[in-house]
Amino acid sequence: MAKIERFEDLQSWQKGRQLANQIYELTLRVGFSKDFRLRDQINDSAGSVMHNIAEGFDSGSNPEFIRFRKMSRRSASEVQSELYLALDRKYINNDDLNMAYSLATETKRLINGMISYLRKSSPSKKNPPGKSAH
Repeated sequence: MAKIERFEDLQSWQKGRQLANQIYELTLRVGFSKDFRLRDQINDSAGSVMHNIAEGFDSGSNPEFIRFRKMSRRSASEVQSELYLALDRKYINNDDLNMAYSLATETKRLINGMISYLRKSSPSKKNPPGKSAH
C-alpha cells in the first residue's frame, strides 16, 4: 500500500476532484447556468467534497480527520440530491444524472473506506505507516 504524504495522494480526494469538475461542466449549460441559486449550491457542494478531505488531512488526529471526511460524505449526498432537482428542471438528462450520481457514490465509497481504516488506527497518529490510498 502506498504511503500518503499529501492530500492529493488520497484516492477519495482525486475522485472528489473529478466529481467537482464534472458538476462544474454540467452547470455551464445554458439553462443550468442561469439558475444561479441551484448552480451555486451544487457547485459549492461538489467543491466541499474535495475541500473537506484536504482540510481534514491536516487536522492532526484521526477523530478530526474522520469528522471532516463525514462532512465530505454529506456534501456528496447533497450533490446527489441536487442532481435530481437539476433533472426535474430539465437542466440535465438521465445519462448526466447517472454519470454524476455514480461518481458521487464512488467518492462516498472511498470516503467510507478511509473512515473505517482510521477508526481501526491509533487515534493519536495522523498518517499511520502503510495507510492505503483511499
